[in-house]
Amino acid sequence: MIPISFFAAIIVGALILMLPFASKEGTWTSFVDALFTSATSICVTGLTVVDTGNYWSLFGQTVILILIQIGGLGVITVFSIIMIAAQKKFTLSDRIMLKDSLNLETTSGVIKFMIRIIKTTIITELLGAGLYSIDFIPRYGFFRGIRYSLFNSVSAFCNAGMDILGESSLEAYRSNTLVLCVTMALIVMGGGGFIVWFDIAGKVKSGIKKRFSIKQTVSRFSEHTKLVLSMTLFLILSGALIVFVFEYNNPETIGNMNLKEKILNSFFEAVTYRTAGFCTFSQAGLTEISCMFAYVYMFIGGSPIGTAGGVKTTTFYLAVKNVSSYLHGEDNARVFHKSVSAEQMRKAGVIVSVGVATIIFLTLLLVGTNHMDMQDGFFEIVSASATVGLTRDITPKLNDVGKVIVTVAMYLGRIAPISMAIFLAGINRKKKEIKNPEGHFFIG
Repeated sequence: MIPISFFAAIIVGALILMLPFASKEGTWTSFVDALFTSATSICVTGLTVVDTGNYWSLFGQTVILILIQIGGLGVITVFSIIMIAAQKKFTLSDRIMLKDSLNLETTSGVIKFMIRIIKTTIITELLGAGLYSIDFIPRYGFFRGIRYSLFNSVSAFCNAGMDILGESSLEAYRSNTLVLCVTMALIVMGGGGFIVWFDIAGKVKSGIKKRFSIKQTVSRFSEHTKLVLSMTLFLILSGALIVFVFEYNNPETIGNMNLKEKILNSFFEAVTYRTAGFCTFSQAGLTEISCMFAYVYMFIGGSPIGTAGGVKTTTFYLAVKNVSSYLHGEDNARVFHKSVSAEQMRKAGVIVSVGVATIIFLTLLLVGTNHMDMQDGFFEIVSASATVGLTRDITPKLNDVGKVIVTVAMYLGRIAPISMAIFLAGINRKKKEIKNPEGHFFIG
């Protein structure tokens, strides 16, 4: 139901965006372009074949904003909101489906958890819009500033990376500390995962009541929260350092900026690699070394039970830990003094392997059907599959076949981690087969 619901939402969105009053010129939009735009919105990717601010009418932009919000929260979650509003009772089947869509381990308290997600999302997005409006209202006027602020806030929190400010994303704001910092904060909040922020909020509140020290409070965070925070901090700091070092003298990226702007934009680039899609300079100007690191950072993405894409920080870490444990001859992998089950390690390895194989296959298809070099094609597919939204300026140049290939990449990138988790969790596993005698195979 989860893949079907996303597919259905994409098709409905495409049909609406095809209508003449969805575009500023009042003309019909081709199905492929409408499908691509609907998919990039629902899959919170951010790749666009037409400029969101200049091509779409107010109606079209509103539809896109709604699709982004649906994609960020998840179609099943939005459907559940409608059920609550209509005062419909949740069956056990409904609760199981909601549990799976949120990637939780139990149905216990799933409705309360979902409601808390919705409240947190609304509050965070309104707060973000309020901070944006400090700059946007004086710049664009009251009503236009409010519209721009709300759109950017929802897009950033949902890690969509789409905006209606112009054709060059946030390039005009590369020296604007307020706008860039608010955008980074929203991206990290959305990509960090709701369960992490709920755990932090609960432990901090308890720590204040019991007068714990900061060290005592942090030590009480769950192992998942510690891992997500550690990975997030490492990826942001290391990513910013890599961009700063390898792009320092590159005039096509940050080479012509002053030191403060170089540091600010290096951090922004490191954060936006994490499935956000906003940019303050053209990605086509990145050095080859920066591109290589970008592939890895985009592939990893954000963290579970959030709005980000990618294979997720914890999944990637466990896959690497699995290799490390084998090389060190460890029987059991441990993270923050907690054992990791063999099933979780296998699951992480499979998700990473399937992700890599899918990217390679789709890259070959894209490069084979469009006139582009391998680096640009690989960057495009990694970005689409991880629902990042960054491009080396080739998305608008894709032919219809290329647009469909990238659309498929975005769709698979959005639903694959969820679907894979359900499959590997063994909800519908077949009965155990008869165990055969072990064979002897030479490996390596």
